[in-house]
Amino acid sequence: MLWVISRDYRPDTAATRASILQVHREYIHGHKDILVLAGALQDDAGTQDTGTMLTLNVGSRARARAFHDNDPYTRAGVFARVTITRMRKGPFNAAAGNSR
Repeated sequence: MLWVISRDYRPDTAATRASILQVHREYIHGHKDILVLAGALQDDAGTQDTGTMLTLNVGSRARARAFHDNDPYTRAGVFARVTITRMRKGPFNAAAGNSR
């Protein structure tokens, strides 16, 4: 089943995030077996990251929560708000994600 994890950054965490960015990316890329989509959330101008969004294919909320809890960003305390929501799969068009 699919789970969407939306996470908003705490203010003033840019330096912390930058210092562990590579470790965070290695963690994310190390879970390609369950990762459907991941990326930074940005302001409307695309100039500032405001959080992250992940879609995982795991069997339970507990597994989605464990993925989040073990992320180096989570361990560093950079998130102000986290939501984990189950998602029913609808149409999927990977090509549309690359068209703009």
